[in-house]
Amino acid sequence: MNPTDEQTAAADAFTTGDHLTVQAGAGTGKTTTLALLARTTTRRGRYLAYNRAIAQDAAARFPKNVLCKTAHALAYAAVGHRYTRRLNAPRRPAWQTGQALGLTKALRIGDRDVTQKALSNATLRTVMRFCHTADTTITRHHVPRLRNLEDSDLHTQLAAHIVPFAHKAWADLQHPDDGAVRFDHDHYLKIWALTHPKLEADFLLLDEAQDTNPVVEQIFLHQRGHAQLVMVGDSAQAIYHWRGAKDVMTGFDGTQLALSQSFRFGPDLAAEANRWLHLADAPIRLTGTPTVPTELGPITRPDAVLCRTNAGAMAQVMTLMAAGYSVALAGGGDSLRTLALAARDLKEGRRTHHPELTLFPSWGDLQDYAAHDPAGRDLQPLVHLVDTHGTEAILTAVDHLVPEPHAQVTVSTAHKAKGREWPCVLIADDFERTQDNHFGDRTGVPAPPGPIDGAEARLAYVAVTRTRRRLDLGGLSWIHGHPDLPEPPSQNETPAREHLPDSHG
Repeated sequence: MNPTDEQTAAADAFTTGDHLTVQAGAGTGKTTTLALLARTTTRRGRYLAYNRAIAQDAAARFPKNVLCKTAHALAYAAVGHRYTRRLNAPRRPAWQTGQALGLTKALRIGDRDVTQKALSNATLRTVMRFCHTADTTITRHHVPRLRNLEDSDLHTQLAAHIVPFAHKAWADLQHPDDGAVRFDHDHYLKIWALTHPKLEADFLLLDEAQDTNPVVEQIFLHQRGHAQLVMVGDSAQAIYHWRGAKDVMTGFDGTQLALSQSFRFGPDLAAEANRWLHLADAPIRLTGTPTVPTELGPITRPDAVLCRTNAGAMAQVMTLMAAGYSVALAGGGDSLRTLALAARDLKEGRRTHHPELTLFPSWGDLQDYAAHDPAGRDLQPLVHLVDTHGTEAILTAVDHLVPEPHAQVTVSTAHKAKGREWPCVLIADDFERTQDNHFGDRTGVPAPPGPIDGAEARLAYVAVTRTRRRLDLGGLSWIHGHPDLPEPPSQNETPAREHLPDSHG
């Protein structure tokens, strides 16, 4: 393909040697553009990929002067290989690790007993949260906020107890041969980052920059003095802030460029995406490709159903299975199985060791927390799913999931759908906005139009841009006519309905 004017402008800017940031919208060919940049020079380059699969794909597309690796691969080559024995160590329960560190008793905080197992789990999570930051030492702000201990005073008491044990865990992780704490890949990445490594390259290309952990950002920016830095991503797809990712693009000091021509879908879908880009206050707007006839309208048999929550995804799985479809769940069902087992324990009067539910003595306590406490709102879909279907039905459905290549329909959360695409996509009902009753439960009654925060708009933008051929807005249809939009959207819908074949090739 001939490069677009925007791609040519990016290549021209790259040849000047300036630091660059490229805002690349959904389906705009960012990897193709980066490969184009790399071919304009014989200088040594490094491409930092978001995951191993992307790195392997890039290695086949980039010229030989560019080394394509993940940050973890670079860290492993530098220091991680020294810890190979510990990386291959057998898994052990968190409570055993905590015991080895000296955590042997429960802790009373407020009116809650925090068990030894919960304290052990929180200690290991504290270390992992530290590993994702650019910080040089573990402090109280790395300690996770536990359910039912969100109050600042209660969290301060928890952190005062946890931090010394987290320091012991981090010291344990420095020993290459043996230790009490199970060694993980994020541990050697952090150990490497703390050495302020210098990458031997003339230019660096950072992909998916909007979802960069601060630890990787620190490594990347540290190269500024000797290498040309190019970061590419889509600030409107920054949807992982809740797990420590950071959009490093908006504050980057460099020439600002954009890729706005999407090759994935046509003008009608681009117009839909632009509604959400406006609400997200994004720096770009998309243009669709006229020769790609993407439609908006009802779909009865989608290739993919995209959901807001894991519980919503599980509900869709069960509905589709009941209708006779073979169903895949993006990312697999292990996390949902674990949650269902935890819910079963609570319903049968046993405490659970699941980190999200460990402080609840019973299912009724969890129901009350999800219904009445603002901090428990995100647990409402799980509680509703379990109360509606029961844990055994959920576990049975997980057991009947099939691999994606053999599925008629793939169900995914919008988060797991990022970077994916399908011919026909349906947006699930759990994206709908509904009112709350005075107890805090969702009523199912449509909510009046209200402000849309940036995180909500970004997640919706990711969801609606996963399709190539046809999109059913479903649970996001409420956006049409929303007062925050600059003008009423035009709807180019047709009554035709897509039908999924009996099997996918």
